[in-house]
Amino acid sequence: MPELSNCPNCDKLFVKSAFRDVCDECFKEEEKQFETVYTFIRQRENRTATLVQVVEGTGVPEKQIIKFIKKGRLQLSKFPSLTYPCEKCSTPIREGKLCNNCQTKLRSQIEELKKEQERIEEKEKRERTVTYHTNEKRK
Repeated sequence: MPELSNCPNCDKLFVKSAFRDVCDECFKEEEKQFETVYTFIRQRENRTATLVQVVEGTGVPEKQIIKFIKKGRLQLSKFPSLTYPCEKCSTPIREGKLCNNCQTKLRSQIEELKKEQERIEEKEKRERTVTYHTNEKRK
């Protein structure tokens, strides 16, 4: 359902929808920027351009080009040198949100937390099931 929101670019009030996260004016500007970037990288000599070269060649901000990539408007399979930064360490990547190194570290941390949680649960289970015996004889 559409909701009223402020445009993250110009702070104007607009009706936010599933398809647009900016106001109409900023959307039109983004479309112009997309056309500029796409026209630039479609040229044969620019198909192997890096993100920095595309920024320099078009004047479109890096953040905007990354947004085009993440939304799937620029398909990296067609542009072999185009990458975007890992969200954690800024290493250049071509898919996902994290580089392989950060993914490995995150998985390791998750496994560590699972093992710790299992140890805590096992300890609590043992503490609840402890039975005490006495050596007193009944009469």
